[in-house]
Amino acid sequence: MDLTDLTDLTPAERRVRHAFPLGEGVDFREGDDDDPGRGADWGPERTLRAEFLRELLLAGPVAQGRTAGLKVTGARVTGRLDLKYGTVTCAVRLRSCHFEQAPDLYGARIGALVLSDSVLPGLTAGTLRADGVVRITCCRIAGPVRLQGARLAGGFFANGARLGRPGQAPETAVLQLNHAEVAADVWAPELVAHGMVQLNGAVVGGQVRLDDAVLDAPGGTALHAEVLTVGTDLHAMRLRARGRVNLSGARIPRQLNLAYARLANPGGQALRVSSAVVGELWLRDAAPVEGTVNLRRAQLDLLHVPPKVWPGRVRLDGLAYRVLTPHLPAEQRLPLLEREPDGGYLPHPYEQLTTAYRTVGDDAAARTVQLAKLRRHRRTLPAYARLWGHLQDAAVGYGFRPMRAALWLLLLLCSGTLAFALHHPPALKPSEAPAFNPLFYTLDLLLPIIDFGQESAYAPRGGFQWLSYLLIAMGWVLATTIAAGVTRSLNRQ
Repeated sequence: MDLTDLTDLTPAERRVRHAFPLGEGVDFREGDDDDPGRGADWGPERTLRAEFLRELLLAGPVAQGRTAGLKVTGARVTGRLDLKYGTVTCAVRLRSCHFEQAPDLYGARIGALVLSDSVLPGLTAGTLRADGVVRITCCRIAGPVRLQGARLAGGFFANGARLGRPGQAPETAVLQLNHAEVAADVWAPELVAHGMVQLNGAVVGGQVRLDDAVLDAPGGTALHAEVLTVGTDLHAMRLRARGRVNLSGARIPRQLNLAYARLANPGGQALRVSSAVVGELWLRDAAPVEGTVNLRRAQLDLLHVPPKVWPGRVRLDGLAYRVLTPHLPAEQRLPLLEREPDGGYLPHPYEQLTTAYRTVGDDAAARTVQLAKLRRHRRTLPAYARLWGHLQDAAVGYGFRPMRAALWLLLLLCSGTLAFALHHPPALKPSEAPAFNPLFYTLDLLLPIIDFGQESAYAPRGGFQWLSYLLIAMGWVLATTIAAGVTRSLNRQ
């Protein structure tokens, strides 16, 4: 196509040809309510051939002292805009346009690409190099948007875009930014995607915004962002995701904010953040998650998840966090640790919860968690070990309830003192025996390391002899469990 021969061009193309070297815009719209969804019915007065646009962008005229640029609004583009491996030094702005076929910019080098408010059957731009931004803001794109491996010096904007077809489950992702490098932000509030959004392996210099987005991939993966690296935050407040949200191995130094979100993948994983490194994970005021949450081996500085948000199946083994908010009694947090789908006893979640309570100075809650851990471990032991565990628990709460031992001792001391005060045991050697004292005689029986000389001087008979045996046995049990509890406390220190 010879762009210098204006007779080869339609009137609409001549307008664009004259405006291009000056960097001026051409608006074909007939009103502000012009809908590019009906662009197939637009006539030749607002139709541009893709071949014409290709030649204009690759070899178009340049006016001295001016910055060339393609700025078109409200046009119908027929044919395929093929810029594959081409170099376009100027910005391409095709707003509110209707594309007959999906543009192909695979491997192209371009100044900037703006397709805001346009309607397209798809977009192929894998390994694209853009010196500026790429915008598909408020676009309606039925087929996949392929930007895998792209390198964008600016940001990527998909806010308000509508990708895919409702009710359909495409085999490929509707938005493919996997292994892309975006120097600024990925900005996609209110994005609606009927299919998977891919960000796995992507590197984003700024933040990722998915506030108020709707990611609909029931039974599949709604957001695939394994090993995603973000410069600051990933905000997805009020996100509605049907399908798995997979952030395994992601690196998010500040906030992963899922406040007010609704995550649902019944029968599968709804949220996977395993092996990720995240500054703060927020699920504040989110709806109860439908599906499994997997946080195994993740490293968090702060975890904010109210108990009601957690689902019935949660994988927490290896999860490390420093602060747990909101601050709640241990009794409200402990049921979560019983929700491992694999069952069995896993000590690490209890130790981590203990550490979190100690970090904020709540030692009482930390002791409650440790006691729950030992009770949970007791279920895995053989019968004889479980019996001994029950004795330690009843006596001193495994050393975490020392006042319980004092109450037992006081109860036994009062009972023994009363019994022996009413029925003095006979002396073994009446001429040598000290005066009988029921209080100190009972202490002699209860405390194995103390000798007041009463036990060796008197010998009860009948039922009182069995009472003395019981007091001696209980004294040894209490002494042993107290010693075990003290040892455990010293080990914790």
